[in-house]
Amino acid sequence: MTDSAPAPAPRRARVRAPELIGKGGWLNTGGDDLTLADLRGKIVLLDFWTFCCVNCLHVLDELRDLEEKHRDTLVIVGVHSPKFVHEAEHQAVVDAVERYEVHHPVLDDPELATWKQYAVRAWPTLVVIDPEGYVVAQHAGEGHANAIRTLVEELEAEHEAKGTLRRGDGPYVAPEPVATDLRFPGKAVLLPSGNLLVSDTTRHQLVELAADGETVVRRIGEGVFREPQGLALLPDSKVVVADTVNHALRVFDPETGAIELVAGTGKQWWQGSPTSGPALEVDLSSPWDVAWWQGKVWIAMAGVHQLWTYDPASGTVEVAAGTTNEGLLDGPAAEAWFAQPSGLAATEDRLWIADSETSAVRWIERDGDGYAVHTAVGTGLFDFGHRDGEAGQALLQHPLGVTALPDGSVAVSDTYNHALRRFDPATGEVSTLATDLREPSGAVLVDGDIVVVESARHRLTRLRLPEEAVQVEAVAHRTRREATEVAPGRLRLDIVFQAPTGQKLDERYGPSTRLLVSSTPPELLLGGGGTGTDLFRELDLDPEITEGVLHVSAMAASCDDDPANEYPACHVHQQDWGVPVKVTETGVARLPLILAGMDETV
Repeated sequence: MTDSAPAPAPRRARVRAPELIGKGGWLNTGGDDLTLADLRGKIVLLDFWTFCCVNCLHVLDELRDLEEKHRDTLVIVGVHSPKFVHEAEHQAVVDAVERYEVHHPVLDDPELATWKQYAVRAWPTLVVIDPEGYVVAQHAGEGHANAIRTLVEELEAEHEAKGTLRRGDGPYVAPEPVATDLRFPGKAVLLPSGNLLVSDTTRHQLVELAADGETVVRRIGEGVFREPQGLALLPDSKVVVADTVNHALRVFDPETGAIELVAGTGKQWWQGSPTSGPALEVDLSSPWDVAWWQGKVWIAMAGVHQLWTYDPASGTVEVAAGTTNEGLLDGPAAEAWFAQPSGLAATEDRLWIADSETSAVRWIERDGDGYAVHTAVGTGLFDFGHRDGEAGQALLQHPLGVTALPDGSVAVSDTYNHALRRFDPATGEVSTLATDLREPSGAVLVDGDIVVVESARHRLTRLRLPEEAVQVEAVAHRTRREATEVAPGRLRLDIVFQAPTGQKLDERYGPSTRLLVSSTPPELLLGGGGTGTDLFRELDLDPEITEGVLHVSAMAASCDDDPANEYPACHVHQQDWGVPVKVTETGVARLPLILAGMDETV
């Protein structure tokens, strides 16, 4: 009796990729519109991103090597899908494409038309289309570059053999460079000399300006920094620099011109990596701002939604606040949630925080032997706007900077509202100090005035602090994403994860997956919240609460599947979702979210 051959695995139905449409038009194509027919014969990688999202910026960096090595077969197309109202402005997208050195075509999709066509649910999401125009894979979150590289190589071989691969230059056309002294500056600090030091972010340098804020004295750090942002003066008059894309801190000595690496390995921090230890041996993740407070350098670690500290005396770093979960949750520092903290300002008893993705101003202070986190302005990930008045109902839009003022109040660089705002703890009121600024990202006090970093105007602007706020018309917004209609009662949550080709789940030391679920408001979830190791969950929704947000955080670890290799390379796949939901009788009873694998929703 002979054994029969095993039945082949069933092939999934091939799904034709929907057309690329967006009312904003195309960038980096020399003025030409692109269609999928124009790209036939190429492997196409769609990168659904929005420029406020630090995870999206991580993916841009992850894809650069892939883009260069496969330039004759692979076309990356950025599909800009805005979260904030400001991100739907075409000029803002033009600025962001230059700011972050995006060297591939970008479709400006302000109404999320292509986002909806591809059933995308999270920033960032990557979709791979083969040379014949079919969707072959979809990945949410960051950390997928290795899997996509393997898939691209497989598609190259397959379609080379079939004769359906077209090699040659892609459709990218570089824009004309613009000459300015600064290019998308990030932050500024006043030096003891009276000059101003500015992080010239897109040019990867620091620039020292004379006291007038215009005359260039010198340029610093060519070839050292990558998109530097935050600056803070240390007690010894040196300046600590948040070297954001290098995931590092450096110290600059204005007297000697010396630059010293003091923290970070140059690698991005991932879940499971150390969170404390010798500063030069611990990975960091997109440090965005720094401040000297209570004898240490505090770090707004935007990439992992936390605050860290660096202690120059001991040469160590450690997590100071935040869990890495993205959201707005006050309380003891170890339990608090942040969402891309991007600005810091120290006073004697408080460290003020611009928590950009929640459009919030928050602070941390001593609480017994530890610290506690509080919110002054802001309600969560999806509410924003421009509204003055009592802090509980005031609105900001993605602020990137805070500046402590002499009277105990705080100036807020309200970036996406193009405004300078003020929160006064004494009255609990928010007011507007100035408008018609272009993406202010930080500010510094100079001789009683405030000098604002107008990032998208590539300059510093000096303003007199007025006695009374300027009144503007109140505007409130919610994120443009449509809510997913779900049925009341039981909701099956499935995280779709398929280990990339050549990898398997790493279960040598226990479960290799993690799922964390919560909601806003908390009462929406009657059951199913909390942490577990299965990538599925039965949720119980309260039928009395008609809308809210499900917060989902998923992680899976996979390793190269090579029995001969005792120490295989391992990879962490992680994504956070904030899914707006509306509870209706006609809603769905299953919510699939794709972490990695074949697309099942397009």
